[in-house]
Amino acid sequence: MTKPLVIIVEDDPQLNQIFTLALQNDFTVESFGDGDSALARLSQVKPRLLLLDLHLPGATGSDILSRLRADENLCDLTVILCTADDRQADALREQADFVLLKPVSPIQLRQLAARLK
Repeated sequence: MTKPLVIIVEDDPQLNQIFTLALQNDFTVESFGDGDSALARLSQVKPRLLLLDLHLPGATGSDILSRLRADENLCDLTVILCTADDRQADALREQADFVLLKPVSPIQLRQLAARLK
């Protein structure tokens, strides 16, 4: 059976690796360190889940979220915002499905993702 796809968009290499390790047993993981690369990939595939940081090089997390919600093919994509910026997270809470404030425990992330699988 094929694992569902999750896309991680996180510019901190250590966090990107931690999130990847936390999810790779249950998902096929593709990770990106900038918003532009993530948008390019999202134009080609529809993942089951998107883990999205807000402060990214290139397109920001809020840019990506706005584009997804306006795209008829991706508007229902499950998005988990993962950020240390609580103000911006509050402002985007209604557009995202879930908001996790950093630091995020790999166990917490794994449990949430498993429920959404």
